[in-house]
Amino acid sequence: MQVQKVNAGISFSDKPKESFTDKFYTHTRNAADMNDTVVVPRTIFKGYLGFMAGTTLTSLGALAKNKKWLSYPLNTAGILTCLYGTWAFIRPFVVKDAPGVANKK
Repeated sequence: MQVQKVNAGISFSDKPKESFTDKFYTHTRNAADMNDTVVVPRTIFKGYLGFMAGTTLTSLGALAKNKKWLSYPLNTAGILTCLYGTWAFIRPFVVKDAPGVANKK
């Protein structure tokens, strides 16, 4: 006797294939958390970039402390970049109608 077709009664092809990002939605307790967004003014984002770049430049300047010709410009650029990041971060709170500030009316 030859077995031509085995039918186990379970078909895995009935279920649609789930994409990689859909797995996050199905396994998250509150799926609405995946779609929540926060409006961040462009200047605050520039402030974060200024902090990150400034601390990176200052760290590189500290690593190159034996070479004064490299250490001094890196530290100066890092400090100035951090100062710009501070100004860009606080500007929306100090100057309310500054360009690049998200206004909700």
